Amino acid sequence: MQQFAVIGIGRFGFSVAKSLAEQGYQVLAIDTREACVDEIADHVTQAIQLDATDEKTLRAVGILDMDVVVVAIGVNKEASIMTTLILKEIGVKQVVAKAISPLHGKVLKRIGASRVVYPEGDMGERLARSLASPSILDNLELSSEYGIFEIITPESFIGKTLGDLNIRATFGLNVIAIKNQVSHLEDKKFTTGDQINISPLADDKIPPGSVLVVVGSNESIQRFRKKTKSK
Repeated sequence: MQQFAVIGIGRFGFSVAKSLAEQGYQVLAIDTREACVDEIADHVTQAIQLDATDEKTLRAVGILDMDVVVVAIGVNKEASIMTTLILKEIGVKQVVAKAISPLHGKVLKRIGASRVVYPEGDMGERLARSLASPSILDNLELSSEYGIFEIITPESFIGKTLGDLNIRATFGLNVIAIKNQVSHLEDKKFTTGDQINISPLADDKIPPGSVLVVVGSNESIQRFRKKTKSK
């Protein structure tokens, strides 16, 4: 099971941590403020009050055991940058950092953040879903329960037809498009672009390196992720 740490339990960090925990993942929540730690404690695996710019303390709480660390520190840019830098220097596998401005984001990227996000509205929950499901490239929320998702095609699906897979009956998802990259020769140069099969038919085969665009419930997409993860 994947393990996550969220550093900075403001509104955004709270949303990420709580959403990941609700999906059944182990979550370590970290903040310097006792009130924030107390507020999130009942929603996550473990909540600790500490200064994330202290390398020794981070190591002591097992930060290197985490698959992903989300740096969700708010207005304190210096603490955000220092924490991200320390995490990368000590070897954390993946660091996702919250930025509050384009310049802040550039600095976070430059020092090694794997991903930089600019929180808006329900971005915390969306980020949590994408972290828990790395095969999901993007999603458009249609309601609190339903959405449109872009999914990296599982290896076991390649070369099979939609009829063979029967995705709707098996997972409760409707495939509305298949995207894949194709190369074209133009002016003696190869260019690559997306080819999109809108409303694919049951006998359409799924090509290698493709992306499925599906519509369905959040529950269905989680069932799909779990059942295809090991295939």
